[in-house]
Amino acid sequence: MTWLKIRNNARYLWKRIPPAIKSANSELGGIWSVGQRIWQRDFPGIYTTINAHQWSETVQPIMEALREATRRRAFALVSQAYTSIIADDFAAFVGLPVEEAVKGILEQGWQADSTTRMVMPKKPVAGSLDVSFNRFIPLSEPAPVPPIPNEQQLARLTDYVAFLEN
Repeated sequence: MTWLKIRNNARYLWKRIPPAIKSANSELGGIWSVGQRIWQRDFPGIYTTINAHQWSETVQPIMEALREATRRRAFALVSQAYTSIIADDFAAFVGLPVEEAVKGILEQGWQADSTTRMVMPKKPVAGSLDVSFNRFIPLSEPAPVPPIPNEQQLARLTDYVAFLEN
């Protein structure tokens, strides 16, 4: 329920952001594209959208952490939902090349059949999956945000207040 609430808040936040700010910051549009893929539960689309953008130094670690959290969640979902899955579909779902995805599952004790190109997930032990798969938790602290000059902060604040008053 909390996850749905966060996604709804993000969607409504996007609607409240002034068009001038959206068009002035292309990275903001990229972040929204990633958010849309998350909203649609389009796992391959999440990875593609993250990789398609050149992120700033501030946003790059967040996107990398999001990619890894999404990948862990995809592994957990596949282990719960499938008894077997085609290796190509699995690789797209976890955002890795097929060879790398198969190597990763073999390290986790799953099985792979090279003749049928099927992957057989190892079923999780009851209660062993961490609930953190249902929310985004960064692997490390994000890099500190560089300070913004007071004039620029004041201009941003003025833009927001003017937008809210209209």
